[in-house]
Amino acid sequence: MTLAEIRGTKEPKKREEAPAAAVHHAPGEQVHPGPLEYVQIGAALAIVTGMEVGIYYLDIVRWLLISVLLVLSTIKFSLVVLWFMHLKFDNRLFTWFFVGGLALATILFVVVLSSLRAGLV
Repeated sequence: MTLAEIRGTKEPKKREEAPAAAVHHAPGEQVHPGPLEYVQIGAALAIVTGMEVGIYYLDIVRWLLISVLLVLSTIKFSLVVLWFMHLKFDNRLFTWFFVGGLALATILFVVVLSSLRAGLV
């Protein structure tokens, strides 16, 4: 609002609002997901969790069980970090920090399980 509009000497300008579909984003800027996408990711996480529970009750070799569960938990970790923590939309440096941390945690987990003879060796 301008000073002339405040004093009443000039008609206030009517603001034209762009429709939601016409909102433009800067080049390289990504659009954040909507509620439907979060529900879809939540459903995917529920499915992976159901797979983990089902696989646990199968009578398979222990090293294979642990390996499959590690892979599935890595998938769940990635989905949560990318979507719910918005890492997908942040700087690549943060992605490297999370991937590095995940790799170190996985290596540590395997070493500890191996040293305790928990079925990996």
